[in-house]
Amino acid sequence: MRRAITVLPGLALAASMLSAPVAASVPARLEVPAITWGTCEEQLIGFECAKVAVPLDYDRPQESTIALALVRKPATDTEHRIGSLFVNPGGPGGSAVDFVFSHGDVLSTDLSGRFDIVGFDPRGIARSTRLSCFATDSEAKEFFTAPAARVPYTPAEERAYVTHFRQLGPKCLRQPIAQHMSTADVARDMDLLRRAVGDPKLNYLGFSYGSFIGHTYAAMFPDTVRVLAIDGAVDPALWTTGWQIADNRVSTGKELDELLRLCDEAGPRCAFHKAEQSAKARWERLADQIKATPATPGPTTVDYRMLVNIAGAAMYSPAMWPEFTRFLNDLATAKPDAELPLWAVPTEDPIADQTFYGTTCADTDVPLTTKEYSATSKWAEAGSRFGRYWWWTTAGCSFWPPNKDRFTGPWHTKASALVVGNKFDGITGYSGAQASARNIEGSRLLTYAGWGHTAYFRDDCSRTYIDAYLISRALPPQGTVCPAGPNPFLEDKATDQAAS
Repeated sequence: MRRAITVLPGLALAASMLSAPVAASVPARLEVPAITWGTCEEQLIGFECAKVAVPLDYDRPQESTIALALVRKPATDTEHRIGSLFVNPGGPGGSAVDFVFSHGDVLSTDLSGRFDIVGFDPRGIARSTRLSCFATDSEAKEFFTAPAARVPYTPAEERAYVTHFRQLGPKCLRQPIAQHMSTADVARDMDLLRRAVGDPKLNYLGFSYGSFIGHTYAAMFPDTVRVLAIDGAVDPALWTTGWQIADNRVSTGKELDELLRLCDEAGPRCAFHKAEQSAKARWERLADQIKATPATPGPTTVDYRMLVNIAGAAMYSPAMWPEFTRFLNDLATAKPDAELPLWAVPTEDPIADQTFYGTTCADTDVPLTTKEYSATSKWAEAGSRFGRYWWWTTAGCSFWPPNKDRFTGPWHTKASALVVGNKFDGITGYSGAQASARNIEGSRLLTYAGWGHTAYFRDDCSRTYIDAYLISRALPPQGTVCPAGPNPFLEDKATDQAAS
């Protein structure tokens, strides 16, 4: 999950949960597009690319069309080929084409070359017909990097933030694609593409927000699922009703607490360790100090807003933790040449910002007033220091009504599925995986007892079970838990070299 998702006030939540689901099926009369695979513009060996026209609006399929960009890594074991495996990395706004370029070879090898690994950029995103809310990328960059676009921490900043982001919906909704970017339409696209590649049933592997695409497909098209593996799963009811903040406000803090516990456990091998004070106490003291007075230990001033953002980013992967704790120690000791972790250097991506909001706003409702945002913000911040950040990034959806063709449930469905959740995932909490597994009859919950966001690319045990399921449909035994990996600080080569 790239950013936060939305929260809905209580009365609107009740109304949303009672709303009737939209029609699921792709019209039977709709012609299945032919896919002509060819050389990719990127000229990467072993990959084939194509573009396919699909309806802009499935209620009016004979009118306008949009283009979807696809890539595939063809199966290498053609004699035992199973079919196509559709993959999505999450986001919202992530490019599945880029994901296949970067991970297709690994996935193909892990799956014994028995699938074509297929990714398509969802509608509105990247190489597919893209949502462009601004006349130029520089105009978009100016909007998303304006002072008023920073996560607010005072009442005046909150008012300016809401006022600023209220402009976004009207700008984007001038584009027809903005009214047809719901995850339900992505699922309809995927079903049409499934038919286009000739598969009688869908094979799917989705991560983070990609789990929501998969769950939506299973709820809308339960009879055409062969295998569905969703890793880092979100609770679809929280996502669609707007209450994902109930997870985000606590899950990121829980993972940070684990980081700090493991730092103490590692002792001097963790740069933030101090014999006379726990890492947790030292973090709380440092965060309070930065909140009161920003620090400038190096070339960059670090204020509380930046500190929280960097800490949140570190929760994506334990591989980031050693560098993150060295940075914290540099801050705490006012080291004059302290530098931001390389992965924490701010980068602006106005295109990704637009597509993130295009999908998020298409699926969920948000408050329209500063008062409502402020009230929920206090509750979110009571969950952890990260609650405010997760919550305020939803303000871009104010004055942006959700798509009429979104799918809001029911989420209980019957399909073969493997749902994977990390016990300490600070981006999509473990409770999301538990909820998804309860909702999909015929599924199995696989638990990774470790840290970070998603399990497949960080845990051999989880990957082995997922691969076996995708190939043979064999689910792991009920209650399977893959053990956590080693303490990340004890695996840090940089610390080892510094200590030697």
